[in-house]
Amino acid sequence: MTTTLKTNVGRTIGSPEARRLRGADHIPAVIYGAGMQPVVITVERRDLRIALSGPAGTNTILELQVADKTYPAIVKDMQRDPVKRNVSHVDFMQIDLSKEIVMSVPIHLTGTAKAVVQEGGLVDPAVDRVEIRAAANNIPNELVIDVTDMNMHSIIRMEDIVLPKGVTAVSDPDLVVVTVLVTSSQVDKPVAAAAGEAVAGEAPAAGAPAAGDKPAAS
Repeated sequence: MTTTLKTNVGRTIGSPEARRLRGADHIPAVIYGAGMQPVVITVERRDLRIALSGPAGTNTILELQVADKTYPAIVKDMQRDPVKRNVSHVDFMQIDLSKEIVMSVPIHLTGTAKAVVQEGGLVDPAVDRVEIRAAANNIPNELVIDVTDMNMHSIIRMEDIVLPKGVTAVSDPDLVVVTVLVTSSQVDKPVAAAAGEAVAGEAPAAGAPAAGDKPAAS
């Protein structure tokens, strides 16, 4: 399913004009793709935010309305102001909905790893996103990973993830996606035990007989 996004054409190239547009909540952008000349456009900030507010986020398949033409496209790059963090420029890439493309999709963990919780550990995503390849109209919004069966020694790698039909992994099969962190309470346990052993094996006080020694003759 695509989401329609209206655009405006004919903007002037240059930093002063770009600043003026951003001040009016218009974001400079460009559309490019195989077999087409790049098209310079602007999009309204509010419209872009609404278009990308669905579950797919920046992976949303867009139908860009450019004058009397429409372009199926995705957000290829989104630049932000280094201070305000507002979107300052967007690169849209035209796509063929029937052809495969490479996209970065987020990881979502589900379930409770009781064995980890009981040991005081913490299930932790080692990465936020992974790269997959799929037809544009078959890209999942996210990859859901069930961590229920994990224990303190578990690691989930890319090759362990069951992908939806028609989706293949691009990320390295050995990439660690989910791991288990050892919390401070787990670290303290062996330290406390070691300390206890040291006390138990501590040398006797001066003048006291060591274990197994016979008393000195009077």
